[in-house]
Amino acid sequence: MTTPASPHESRWLERLAGLPFLSDKPEEDAESTLRALWYLATGERRSADAAREGTLPPLDDAATARLDELVGRRAAGTPLAHLTRRARFMGMELFAGPEALVPRRETELLAQAAIDCLRGTHGALVVDACTGSGNVALAIAHALPDARVHGADLDDDAVTLAHFNARHVGLHDRVHFAQGDLLAPFDDARFGSRVDLVACNPPYISSPKVGQMATEISAHEPALAFDGGPLGVSVLVRLIDEAPRLLRDGGWLVFEVGAGQGPSILRRLAHVPHYDDVEGLRDAHDVVRVVRARYRPAASLPVEAP
Repeated sequence: MTTPASPHESRWLERLAGLPFLSDKPEEDAESTLRALWYLATGERRSADAAREGTLPPLDDAATARLDELVGRRAAGTPLAHLTRRARFMGMELFAGPEALVPRRETELLAQAAIDCLRGTHGALVVDACTGSGNVALAIAHALPDARVHGADLDDDAVTLAHFNARHVGLHDRVHFAQGDLLAPFDDARFGSRVDLVACNPPYISSPKVGQMATEISAHEPALAFDGGPLGVSVLVRLIDEAPRLLRDGGWLVFEVGAGQGPSILRRLAHVPHYDDVEGLRDAHDVVRVVRARYRPAASLPVEAP
């Protein structure tokens, strides 16, 4: 670990090595976890990614006892980001915690797809539904300095966390958050038929599968963030149906889907006449995890005879 010597180090690593590290948090392993908790024990909050950087500070007796307690809590199942209150997303160190789903590396595919869709659009108006900690909304605003971004979440605690993050990364003047169900907070003239892009990382796990999820998720992260109803697509279907009332002609709908859901969602979109340029974006495992489509209301109109 390139750390100061500690008689406890091997024991701590051994305890953490036995954890069932999640595939959707590839930045976390025994070493990065111990480093993040080591920093925390000495008073510095770092994500697993940030904890890999730098030289660890020495531990005094109080910090050693604190680290031993933190390792125990992590070994008992508390998510690392709930202990450190930090997660890295698209290069930004964000606040994280039980108020919202911890930002995942896989969701960077969604954020990057949204950014790519908006390249060349001056002063883009963006809506991010199911915003959670605000990570996607903030990533878009960070990459596109003239974009105006609005996020919303059904959960008040998630919205509070998103506000903290906007201030933490200095984007509170351009990114605004509201509480409400899916796209309901944007039902006014400021957004109707004027939005350049609607992004969303919705809940997409089917309710019967929630109980089969890793305890680290099901027992600690908010069910609202991952329970997508009986078939896992309830919110996805609503999003596809409701986004047109916000999107301008040529605007984009971009959203994350669960592994295995991509083909059926792409087929559904292919039969909706006012969407075209429908595309599934694949992750490093060649699985469709993001879907994007362009809104073309004119495409649904009958062609008049000359």
